[in-house]
Amino acid sequence: MKIKGRAWKFGDDVNTDEIIPARYLNTSDPEELASHCMEDADASFVAEHSAGDIIVAGKNFGCGSSREHAPVAIKTAEIGCVIAESFARIFFRNCINTGLPIVESVEAARAVKAGDEVEVDLDAGKVTVGGREFGVEPFPEALQRIIEAGGLMNYVKAGLAE
Repeated sequence: MKIKGRAWKFGDDVNTDEIIPARYLNTSDPEELASHCMEDADASFVAEHSAGDIIVAGKNFGCGSSREHAPVAIKTAEIGCVIAESFARIFFRNCINTGLPIVESVEAARAVKAGDEVEVDLDAGKVTVGGREFGVEPFPEALQRIIEAGGLMNYVKAGLAE
């Protein structure tokens, strides 16, 4: 799976309350959540991002509460991928469960600047930015199938239908 988009750069310790503020958690409607995605981290994000754009961040992206609303908001906002130096453990798994592609790479995250065109090749395990390639550990095949299916529930439903 290849993903190409413009980078939105964030720092370290972006927490789930910045990804989707708690004041919007009175809904589980994915479209409503997406309309407030990253609002408290960058107020311009919702109006200015485009489908396929890529969030790039520092360490511990998705820290804070374990709410699944955060990756749902990012995915429904049509972000192609999140690249970070590291992810909070529960957020990492929630991304897999919702089918949101994520990549962990200190080198790539540090090399990307806001507005850069970034290409992520999940199958080959590489991130390309500004002509530079960064190797990343590809997900095991089972996790790749979950992401490609659009999340764990879709993957299970497809398996049951066979």
